[in-house]
Amino acid sequence: MNPSELRASMRERRRALPVRERLDAAAAVASHLLPELAAFEGRIAGYWAVGGELPLHAVQANLPATLRWCLPVLHEDGRLRFREWSAGQALEPNRHGIPEPAEGPLRAADDLAVVLVPLLAFDAKGDRLGQGGGWYDRSFAFRRTGDGAPAAAQRSPRLVGIAYGWQQADALEAADWDVPLDAVATPSAFHRFDR
Repeated sequence: MNPSELRASMRERRRALPVRERLDAAAAVASHLLPELAAFEGRIAGYWAVGGELPLHAVQANLPATLRWCLPVLHEDGRLRFREWSAGQALEPNRHGIPEPAEGPLRAADDLAVVLVPLLAFDAKGDRLGQGGGWYDRSFAFRRTGDGAPAAAQRSPRLVGIAYGWQQADALEAADWDVPLDAVATPSAFHRFDR
């Protein structure tokens, strides 16, 4: 299946998930992810779940005190910036209709300890298929060397994909600009990738 077909198939399947299944998956992911986050301090970026993406409310509500929650903000240079956000603070829709924090200083991608990354598919090597806009790959390109390999010295922030178990693909063909994940949290497990 080519990337366009896989994206369409995964989007359709995700959108069709009953709300109860999404909420149960969110609680299960939090149970695997929160112990992993205990070792970090600083800022952690999540996302506002849309189109059936796995929600992160159970993670956000139970974060270790050493971490401050951020959400991505689309920037005019084609890269993401991040703002701290907590429930009740003002949000405004971006050009895709996704809520973003309306106020506060913008932080660069390298000012984060951990990023929880939405995806449509992932594979056993840590390659990720996103929506196709390139926002995450451009924002975290500094984590790659000139030859496309992961930069050993630049391992921060840690990139953790968030997925339903059925989103794992046999293999994804990574492009030179794709930034691989360090791990993926699913409702059944926390998968680490050696680099």
